[in-house]
Amino acid sequence: MNPKRLIEALLFAAGEPLTAAQIAESIDDLDAGSVKGLLLDLQAEYDMEARGFQLVEVSNGYQLTTRPAYSDWVRRLFRREIASKLSTASLETLAIVAYNQPVTRSEVEEIRGVNSDSALNSLAERQLIAIAGRKEVPGRPLLYATTDKFLHHFGLKDLSELPSLEELEQLFTRPPGDAPDAT
Repeated sequence: MNPKRLIEALLFAAGEPLTAAQIAESIDDLDAGSVKGLLLDLQAEYDMEARGFQLVEVSNGYQLTTRPAYSDWVRRLFRREIASKLSTASLETLAIVAYNQPVTRSEVEEIRGVNSDSALNSLAERQLIAIAGRKEVPGRPLLYATTDKFLHHFGLKDLSELPSLEELEQLFTRPPGDAPDAT
């Protein structure tokens, strides 16, 4: 095991400053002094290679951070993620489409009890749902279904991984503070 790469992994996983002593506690064969030496080696390595991140000393510890030269792009990424949060109406509509697909706008509205044009349009713009054909009934309304981006966004392999309605009911009827088992 390469001790420098091990320290690198610990810093990456921590996401917050770690002291040399904290790192040494996690590695059997190194003391805080040796860790500090390896941290300085990592700093020099990252600086020499001009990587997109750097190792800085902060809050009496060490932390991996983005180089200031790249901060504008990182800020844009996180601004985009914040802006991409779904409204309650959109989430409700998305759940209806996911569990009833393919489904028409009027079927979504019948379940929600309100006009859902805006939510459907927003979800389509975000490519979480798409038109999946037309229903063979008078007027041939559009049918909506979820997309691959929906699966990716929610970390699902396929629709069979959606929680069952019974699982959802148990989750939402569980008394506060009664967390599910970690097993």
